[in-house]
Amino acid sequence: MNKSKLWTKDFIIMSVSTFFGGLTFYLLITTLTVYAVDEFHASQSMAGLVSSIFVVGALVSRLFAGKYIEIIGRKRMLYGGLFLFLFVMFLYFIVENMNVLLFIRFIHGAAFGVFTTAVATVIMDIIPNERRGEGISYFSLSVTLAMAVGPFLGLYLSQQGSFTMIFGFCTLFSLISTIIMLFVHIPESDITKEQLGAMKGFKLKDFFEIKAVPISIVIAIMGFAYSGILSFITSYAKEIDLIDSASFFFIVYAVFILISRPFTGRLLDKKGDNIVMYPALILFVIGLVALSQANHGFTLLLAGALIGLGYGTMNSCCQAIAVKESPRHRVGLATSTFYIFMDSGVGLGPFLLGFIIPIVGFRGLYLTLAVVVFASILLYYVLHGKNKHTENNILKAS
Repeated sequence: MNKSKLWTKDFIIMSVSTFFGGLTFYLLITTLTVYAVDEFHASQSMAGLVSSIFVVGALVSRLFAGKYIEIIGRKRMLYGGLFLFLFVMFLYFIVENMNVLLFIRFIHGAAFGVFTTAVATVIMDIIPNERRGEGISYFSLSVTLAMAVGPFLGLYLSQQGSFTMIFGFCTLFSLISTIIMLFVHIPESDITKEQLGAMKGFKLKDFFEIKAVPISIVIAIMGFAYSGILSFITSYAKEIDLIDSASFFFIVYAVFILISRPFTGRLLDKKGDNIVMYPALILFVIGLVALSQANHGFTLLLAGALIGLGYGTMNSCCQAIAVKESPRHRVGLATSTFYIFMDSGVGLGPFLLGFIIPIVGFRGLYLTLAVVVFASILLYYVLHGKNKHTENNILKAS
């Protein structure tokens, strides 16, 4: 019975630590574009780079973190990433020009990539196998809540206080994230010398877990679609005169994820992947269509609820699938593979979608993304869904 215990001290502390780390990330990403324009008179494209270079840093570090985590050791990598994340936070107070700010953002992103990859790898190891979907659903709530609270807090602090105050709060959050992690027991991976030796090569499979790639392709496209909401929802809300409602969009998004997570995680564990993934894909499509047609605050917030149930559910489920499909000694690689693909979608999305908006407008953008997600239902079936359907039939037959 003890073996399937989920809510352990370590699980709770790591979830809370990830929340405060994520809170720092999302608070800064919503305020630093304004900071770059106000303090250094940066152009909009350069201000955008301040946000995206953080994701680039995280991508680069995750590429190597997943490969070397079992070689360097989980404990060293986790604390190394955390302490670097905290140290870099202090550097924001002494930034004097755009080049220094961009450098700090890149290093900060790299530290965040190392820290989150290490935490996710350890979490996968301490969650009981039979409750993996449920465990990942609960753990990923820490990021979901940070995604909702961070922008909301960033908007409030930027209106009521100074950028020094924002950096002060972020430093406090980073400090809390680091201190509480010191009370966690971090288990090292139980792998053989042969398995360890096989991970030291420089082939493509040494940087990516091949079995996690199919579902990671799906989440990359979902992240691409979601980035259109993250980056342009405020501009869209201004255009349709729903800016007050838009400030609650991510709160509603988070609330509906909170409501659904206890059920979707268990459903994934007990009934399989498809019973969760197909409805989530359809809800994401409906949410994007509702968003594209919003003329009232209710419709905008309804879209937030549907997108929470759709994309929010898929995010944790795809991560659980990526780990489930991979060998146990390559959990770190599977985790980094998932995050690399997801970050690539979220990171490249705003840049590429920026070319579409002048042609089709914001409403056209969200309709286009709805079509992309709808087409991904077939892609999911080809890459993963049909295999699960076959497995289920075999199990029923036996």
